Amino acid sequence: MFAVIKTGGKQYKVAANDVIKIEMLDGVAGQVITLDTVLMLGGDQIVVGAPLVAGASVSAEIVEQTRGPKTISFKKRRRQNSKRKKGHRQHLTIVRITGINAA
Repeated sequence: MFAVIKTGGKQYKVAANDVIKIEMLDGVAGQVITLDTVLMLGGDQIVVGAPLVAGASVSAEIVEQTRGPKTISFKKRRRQNSKRKKGHRQHLTIVRITGINAA
């Protein structure tokens, strides 16, 4: 059985025991959280929400709070003696999916 969830403005296809990196959620390592925005449930019978599947949720355990790789934004205007360099690291939460609860 799998589910399609939405968190942090992105959609993820998850199944039990999957480990995924998502945008930062509040919580500490070892805490169990519930993700309620389930867009689709798959398995023997596919259930598509309009827009969400009523009563469905995904339970997950926070493994770690971390940061992603550094991305560099470099802009240069030639012959203008103008350049700008800016770095960014996105805050991420690594979660392990423990179960999919269908209504």
